[in-house]
Amino acid sequence: MSTGTLLAIIIPIVVVLALIAVAASLLTRRRRLRDRFGPEYERTVEGADSRRDAERELRAREKRHDALDIKPLPAAARERYTHEWSNVQQEFVDRPEDAVHDADRLVTSLMHERGYPTEGFEQQAEDLSVQHGRTLEHYRAAHEVETLSTRSRATTEQLRGAMVHYRALFDELLSDGGRAQHAPS
Repeated sequence: MSTGTLLAIIIPIVVVLALIAVAASLLTRRRRLRDRFGPEYERTVEGADSRRDAERELRAREKRHDALDIKPLPAAARERYTHEWSNVQQEFVDRPEDAVHDADRLVTSLMHERGYPTEGFEQQAEDLSVQHGRTLEHYRAAHEVETLSTRSRATTEQLRGAMVHYRALFDELLSDGGRAQHAPS
């Protein structure tokens, strides 16, 4: 076989193998983002111009999150937050709107003490999405009701639901308090 014939066979095989390797790498990265962000992956894809833009956004969130100093809570702080949450739940019986506002403030305080920036809801949600993507929908739902209740437009059932949603994120943030996590990029 001539050298030209061998090259005509080998070069296309190498190109096909390279394309397969690139495709596998992209799929692996996409799967890693999907696994890490959970439902937030699809939410971000739906809100972006393209899947590539959404994945770029999610990687930027990871990079920002990795630069944060997320720290574990000392046992005394976990006990204090647990006690404060119990008080907020008791408050719900007589003052449900106030309890929802207090639950929001308590979750924000817990986030701050863990090391998350708390400069606004959307940024909080983006920062939380990196490690708490599976409970982020709870936070979004609770925040929506909290906003309604600020205008006195939330029903008691919606307020009860908000408390349940806040509790899901609260518990996750509190339980992660025993270990700081910095996932690789």
